Amino acid sequence: MPKQIKKQDLPVKVCIGCNRPFSWRKKWEKVWEAVKYCSKKCSSKR
Repeated sequence: MPKQIKKQDLPVKVCIGCNRPFSWRKKWEKVWEAVKYCSKKCSSKR
């Protein structure tokens, strides 16, 4: 049985584009340390 993690227990970072907090996503599992922006829109806005 897979380990269940509640949404409020997921790691959180602050986007350097919009200064808003964003949570960990499955697609960022392997590159979480390198993620700086919450979305493509924020990364292209810099």
